[in-house]
Amino acid sequence: VVLETLNPMHYNITSLVLDKLPAATVPILILMCFLFLIWNHEETSSIPGPGYCMGIGPLISHGRFLWMGVGNACNYYNKTYGEFVRVWISGEETFIISK
Repeated sequence: VVLETLNPMHYNITSLVLDKLPAATVPILILMCFLFLIWNHEETSSIPGPGYCMGIGPLISHGRFLWMGVGNACNYYNKTYGEFVRVWISGEETFIISK
């Protein structure tokens, strides 16, 4: 009997999860997701540049500087966003000013 209950092929996984899921878990998960979004939300800056997007923007910005080099990456951002741009290098907010 014990081996039969432990057999994973014996149960339908969706019914097992829904049966064992307490009623309070769904609101707690929704609350945690909402708090995570609020915690990662950054105020939009008036300075143009790539978005923050939960930390992905700084990774892409830093990767572009490593891949293209400082000069080419600065030229790319200046062509894309204008002569005053906010980017991230090594996780720090950096401003590129050019004319």
